Amino acid sequence: MNHLIVFGSIVDDAKSTAGKFGLNTPDFVAQCISFCLVALLLYLFAYKPILKVLEERRQRIAEGLTNADKIKAELERTEAARIEILEKANGQANKLIEEARTAAARVREDETQKAIASAEQIITKAREAAAAEHAKMLTDLKREVGRLVVQTTATVTGKILTPEDQKRLAEETSRQIA
Repeated sequence: MNHLIVFGSIVDDAKSTAGKFGLNTPDFVAQCISFCLVALLLYLFAYKPILKVLEERRQRIAEGLTNADKIKAELERTEAARIEILEKANGQANKLIEEARTAAARVREDETQKAIASAEQIITKAREAAAAEHAKMLTDLKREVGRLVVQTTATVTGKILTPEDQKRLAEETSRQIA
């Protein structure tokens, strides 16, 4: 019972304080009901959709972070694959360069051998041509010397030489020149 007396006393004190401040109980109750209705409507139509949007946004951010991690891992795999492909390409390029150098050296050697053979052939032909020209010149020289000897002998001896004498003198002169 003491509690009732204390509670009654508190209620009386609240009524006297409310009266001092000019509290109108029916208006206060109507305002409380209006506030509760507005709070309920805001909760249903504003707060819940906002919470839903925030939750969706939180999920999208989490998905974005997960996707970013996946993309980062994929990027690392792609980078490793790129490096591996570049290393293979460099190896193949170095192999091709070495093969090209070997082929170039082989071609250069072949061309050098061909050039040497061609030069030797040219030199041989030139020597043969020079030898043929030398032989021809010697033959011409022998013929001319023989003719001069026959002419000189005919002039010195004062007689006309027969074709047989001319032939014999030409042969003797040729033998002596050779």
